[in-house]
Amino acid sequence: MIFLFVKCVNVSIVKSFILLSCVSFLTRGSSRRCVAVTASAFQSLPFASAISRPHRGDKVSCTTFTGSTCLSANTKLNSTASTMVESPPIPRREEDRVIYAGAAPDGWDPKIPRQANDSDEALLTPPIAIPDPYGWMRDDKRENKEVLDHLNAENAYSKSVIKHLEGLQDELYKELLSSIQETDYTAPRPRGDFWYYTRTFEGSSYRSYCRAPKTTEQYATIDWDGTKESPILPGEVAYLDVNELGKDKSYCSVGAVKPSPSQKLIAYSVDFKGDETYEMHVRNLETGEDIVLKAGGGDDKILETSGSLVWGKDDSTLYYMTMDEQHRPYRLYQRRDWQNDTPIDILLKEEPDDMFWAHVFKSLDGKYIFFETASKETSEIFFLPTESETTTSKMECIAARRNKVLYEVEHGHGNWWVWTNVDGSPNMKLMSCAAKPDCAADWQLVTDSKQQPIFDGSLAKALDSVTVLESHVVAQGREGGIPRIWVFKPETKSIQRLEFEEAAHDVGLGAQYEFNANTIAVAYDSLVTPPQTMEISLDCPDSERTILKSKDVPGYEKEKYGCDRLEVLSRDGKTKIPISVVYRKDVMEKVKSGEERVPIHLYGYGSYGSCCEADFDSSRLPLLERGMIYVIAHIRGGGEMGRQWYEEPNGAKFLCKKNTFNDFVDVARFLVSEWTTPDLLSCEGRSAGGMLIGAVINQAPELFRAAILGVPFVDVVGTMIDASIPLTAGEWVEWGNPNEEKYHQYMMEYSPMNNVKTGALYPSCWLTGGLHDPRVAFWEPSKFAATLRHESSNGKDRPICVKMDMSAGHFSASDRYKYYRELAIDYSFLLDQLGLVKK
Repeated sequence: MIFLFVKCVNVSIVKSFILLSCVSFLTRGSSRRCVAVTASAFQSLPFASAISRPHRGDKVSCTTFTGSTCLSANTKLNSTASTMVESPPIPRREEDRVIYAGAAPDGWDPKIPRQANDSDEALLTPPIAIPDPYGWMRDDKRENKEVLDHLNAENAYSKSVIKHLEGLQDELYKELLSSIQETDYTAPRPRGDFWYYTRTFEGSSYRSYCRAPKTTEQYATIDWDGTKESPILPGEVAYLDVNELGKDKSYCSVGAVKPSPSQKLIAYSVDFKGDETYEMHVRNLETGEDIVLKAGGGDDKILETSGSLVWGKDDSTLYYMTMDEQHRPYRLYQRRDWQNDTPIDILLKEEPDDMFWAHVFKSLDGKYIFFETASKETSEIFFLPTESETTTSKMECIAARRNKVLYEVEHGHGNWWVWTNVDGSPNMKLMSCAAKPDCAADWQLVTDSKQQPIFDGSLAKALDSVTVLESHVVAQGREGGIPRIWVFKPETKSIQRLEFEEAAHDVGLGAQYEFNANTIAVAYDSLVTPPQTMEISLDCPDSERTILKSKDVPGYEKEKYGCDRLEVLSRDGKTKIPISVVYRKDVMEKVKSGEERVPIHLYGYGSYGSCCEADFDSSRLPLLERGMIYVIAHIRGGGEMGRQWYEEPNGAKFLCKKNTFNDFVDVARFLVSEWTTPDLLSCEGRSAGGMLIGAVINQAPELFRAAILGVPFVDVVGTMIDASIPLTAGEWVEWGNPNEEKYHQYMMEYSPMNNVKTGALYPSCWLTGGLHDPRVAFWEPSKFAATLRHESSNGKDRPICVKMDMSAGHFSASDRYKYYRELAIDYSFLLDQLGLVKK
């Protein structure tokens, strides 16, 4: 089902070479399960996986990350099928097949809910039948021969459509690789007695986790000769080589990697299938012994987890989460004596409500283990002191759940630091109180030296996350639509916002492991400035800044490119939609002079309050070098302008969701009126962004020549009425429940699958999916493609193609080289359909 790229806020996200992931275990997840595309994406750990509460909109990036292909990592781009497929597969239609919205139809499993337990909304009675002629494509076990044969036929047809582009694909692949430094490293960060960082090597698909002894509090300038043999710091040791883990495997995605308190061990989680079910391992860094944890109770079965894990006070205790049948993290276990043949597993907390997703994390000062459970509108957090973790298993509640009250928490200075929307504030406010249970009545606004709240929850600025250190508190959020970082000193109550030269930029806090730090690492970039990690003094954040690492982009000449931040007036006549634009300067000069119209690629997301940042991405360069302008539409439904940009009544959630699609179409109309033509305009979105593109091309198919729909959530109503599909129940508080009278008709009016226009000429479409995707099931893009072909007037000159990865999930290829090969294929389709391929 679909889903979070969460703006889950803040976070150490990773966007080095491939997909960004939803690392919401770092953002404490509450309902914001999407990953913000922040600058730290570039300097964090490359190829992070999606360990989060998945939702269908898991936005991965605001650039073209479009899914996957059936090609293996070693498949050459110039290899072709022996038989050409001239026509798309025509799957059978079951014209009398229906699904039912509303009250449970006859024969419905009573264990599967039709609405939330606490919902007061009326169900449609009697239930309403909705045609589902391709519903037979649903195959939960991924074993049905007819379904698998159809997916393979789709791949064969798509391969035939782009067969003539093999030379271009090879060219694009080389360009993509040429703009990255294949042998590279991330900025080392201190953690106890070591510096921790990761490395990538030319020819190797995955990263290696490394560390080096910390002999001083600051390392000297790194003297590295650029070779894989040369260490980044003296005494370097690679303690986890993901290339070894992924050897002979079609998929390998590492989730959490946590050094133990003694730093003699690491615990890590890994997914070898793409379905986001993780094994948990513990490795002895002194002996190299690697133990995969078993389910326990004498069972030799490998323990299956959500991927989220933390160590306790010492090396003897681990905490991990397990999932229910709907792939929902819901149980927190403490495992004592994990190294023994008969470890002790203690169930600490369980979340029974299908609407809530649970998560475990540890305070930065190491004093508390937290169990957070949240829907998209309500949260609740329990705590366990690490000092008493071996003498008690009782977790106490910080504040009992209250409907539509979200809160997150950190600990420091003997206090809870709480960011929350309590009392209905449009954005999160920052509050604190003594660290104790049941303390909601004691929360007080944190004020500055003038007794003014530093974050009051108003529209002026949005607070996304808080990092509590020994001497300072670092806050991340947004002001004026731009990511911001503030440094607050509790002792003096002084607060300062970090400032940077470029007006429009992307900035985020880098990896922070030490509570007693007096500096922070900040990752910074913009649409035209490659990522850099700088170390900033907490006491003198303006004057004491050191560049730790700048991302090398071979061949990139910054002066050739320009970027703008503009606003487009929406159809309501009052809402201004921000857009970020990046281009080659000579191309924009032609546009502004009126000399010619140019091709434009328009990207959007617009769900879950997730933000598309104005970030740098070298994978856009092949498009820019071919004369395209790249535009990011910061449409409602995202969080770019604060939570009010997302929430009702003026955002794009529930019964105002259509604002997302209308905003995107309004931006497209602006681009056509000023810079381009429909024959030169393409669009793209992924996951919930794929739903955006599906709804947009239904609303205005005449505006676009080509569309890319990555793992698209397009069967909105068909999925949301059926809670047997993983993740559905938890999404009712995002989209609404089409089983209920209140939401049914509204959702039917925008659900892409139910609004394809008969006889309309649609743009050429490239849809991607993953067979093992637990967020957006593979049958959604397959059914939508079949529907488009059946209803539209498209001919061979406007193909509808599906590229299904038979060995991956929501986040496409885990192998960076395979990812770039796939991206080259996607780009070749796009460029060909826009007429930009040299004959």
